[in-house]
Amino acid sequence: MRLLKVATCNLNQWAMDFDCNMKNIKESICRAKEAGAVIRLGPELEITGYGCEDHFMELDTVNHAWDCLKELLLGDWTDGILCSFGMPVIKGSERYNCQVLCLNRKIVMIRPKMWLANDGNYRELRWFTAWKQKEHLEDFLLPNDISEALSQTTVPFGYGYIQFLDTAVAAEVCEELFSPIPPHAELALNGVEVYLNASGSHHQLRKLDLRLRAFIGATHTRGGVYMYSNQQGCDGGRLYYDGCACIVVNGDVVAQGSQFSLKDVEMVVAQVDLDAVASLRGSISSFQEQASCKPKVSSVAVPYKLCQPFKLQMSLSSPLKIQYHSPEEEIAFGPGCWLWDYLRRSGASGFLLPLSGGADSSSVAAIVGCMCQLVVNEISNGDEQVKADAIRIGHYTDGQFPTDSKEFARRIFYTVFMGSENSSNATRTRAKVLAEEIGSWHLDVSIDGVVSALLSLFQTLTGKRPRYKVDGGSNIENLGLQNIQARMRMVLAFMLASLLPWVHSKPGFYLVLGSSNVDEGLRGYLTKYDCSSADINPIGSISKQDLRRFLRWAAVHLGYSSLAEVEAAPPTAELEPIRSDYSQLDEVDMGMTYEELSVYGRLRKIFRCGPVSMFKNLCYKWGTKLTPSEIGDKVKYFFKYYSINRHKMTVLTPSYHAESYSPEDNRFDLRQFLYNARWPYQFRKIDELVQQLDGDRVAITKSTAQETAGVTVDGGMGVVAAGSGNPSAGV
Repeated sequence: MRLLKVATCNLNQWAMDFDCNMKNIKESICRAKEAGAVIRLGPELEITGYGCEDHFMELDTVNHAWDCLKELLLGDWTDGILCSFGMPVIKGSERYNCQVLCLNRKIVMIRPKMWLANDGNYRELRWFTAWKQKEHLEDFLLPNDISEALSQTTVPFGYGYIQFLDTAVAAEVCEELFSPIPPHAELALNGVEVYLNASGSHHQLRKLDLRLRAFIGATHTRGGVYMYSNQQGCDGGRLYYDGCACIVVNGDVVAQGSQFSLKDVEMVVAQVDLDAVASLRGSISSFQEQASCKPKVSSVAVPYKLCQPFKLQMSLSSPLKIQYHSPEEEIAFGPGCWLWDYLRRSGASGFLLPLSGGADSSSVAAIVGCMCQLVVNEISNGDEQVKADAIRIGHYTDGQFPTDSKEFARRIFYTVFMGSENSSNATRTRAKVLAEEIGSWHLDVSIDGVVSALLSLFQTLTGKRPRYKVDGGSNIENLGLQNIQARMRMVLAFMLASLLPWVHSKPGFYLVLGSSNVDEGLRGYLTKYDCSSADINPIGSISKQDLRRFLRWAAVHLGYSSLAEVEAAPPTAELEPIRSDYSQLDEVDMGMTYEELSVYGRLRKIFRCGPVSMFKNLCYKWGTKLTPSEIGDKVKYFFKYYSINRHKMTVLTPSYHAESYSPEDNRFDLRQFLYNARWPYQFRKIDELVQQLDGDRVAITKSTAQETAGVTVDGGMGVVAAGSGNPSAGV
């Protein structure tokens, strides 16, 4: 047996906060050593933080990273343990995203990333160059101060692996695992047994399984020990890095870290037998044959042993059942942890939420309540950092600290029901009951006086007073009256967030939380600069359907039973007067259902469909219940209002990223915001397809009728065959 003890970790790094990052790195090394590990893997770009973005272009960022690495190497941190550190490195005139592998106070090798993440939220090609010289390792001249401090002039730089006396170890950085020809395949044939994957992977609903299947697949047919490290938390932006550090041996997960946590450092340790890797590879004939004619990968020889011989006292790590969260749990814990990081790092004293009693704002309130529960639970489990942060934010004195989530919520969470003459007693009551269940400091205010004052001012200026549509007003008047209410709520929310702490003799300020969902953003069903305009929004990238499922889950599992009633109520903005024969409903206002919006959003973003492609796809999806003409009308209606309202995305509140069809304009969904909303060319193409499909339907109907009457029509089915693909499937 060749026994090897390895450690990987989840680290809650903060972009550009080198003190915070170094504290976590050192803590992780200490814990790895205490566990007896001889390999310690940290996340991608852990020294600087992954989310530095354009700060990577600053020489200061690179120089600070070298200073931090020097501090680690001059101390005893790497004594007896192979450490992989992530940091940017400049070689010549290019900047690379690198893993720096160190042992016994020396740099053994610098491994630049070869395949950069450059889609979705990732823009690595903006800041880094991909390493393309696979054939050999080059000598990298260390910066002068590093060279003098370490008594080391050069270090191998490039694609390769480290050959120890008893095993071979190599790095595979994040995106490289998911590339069409991943490096681990070639490295395995060269005898590499241990892979170190440093990652900066963010949370997205239902994504974890794809990641874990990649680790399992990497070693299932090739053998090997696959170590994965990730950041965990909000490092300063819209993303939540969702941890789940793990160790996989020959296709079996033997150690797995948490996906969501308030901890700054979480270690994942495993003891493995490398002979099991060699045994598996020796049993696969095709592996043996391909290894015999492999392309050679460069290596660095290190005369050092990592493994221990057989010892009965050293037990092996056994395969585990993989832990997955349900989507409802992901919505609770992911945004909850993200909010906590944002709160403790922003200097704010708490949150303020306009709570309408509807599904969206109630979801946000429940997530804040969940955050409070997580904080209290972590304190009870002995986390001193969470305890110190909670004492500071909650302004506890005399040795007190949070022991009850409702009491903690009352200290850091304001909710405000901003009612008007158009608000119902039902929503007012739902907001009040939910606030009591969570424990927030709840206010109930009327905005009618402010709205009336503005309308009087308008009447003084123009001599006219607008009316609602139900009272005989025009669409323009109706929309204007709704927007006045919505915008007054935003102004009032920010005023309360800045002044209520002063009223209650508290220092600091409160962060205003937004509560628009991803579907409303896609459709533009929100007022520009209304309550959707806030400091941050934990649900801005979550669909209405997922939120309703979350509400049902939270009513039971978070203990907020009133959420069941919230979920059952029809969504309404309550911006128009309620009449016996009229009640405003969101889906009626939008002209489409939330379910349809979700379909449009996925086709537009995930499947990259323009109007014509979307129409064709929906003919197959909805063709059994709608005619081509009806489908065409729906597609054109969606794209009309999507394009008219796209400008609203330019000022969308920074939102937690959770969904792959988010229309968020600043980072994820980069498109113009001034459209020709008539889409003349595309809509004309749809009309032509509708006409063609309707002609096919008439021909099919006529042919069927004639055959039923006993008449054979030569070439009758040829009409169908002349259509595009299988037109009958879409009608």
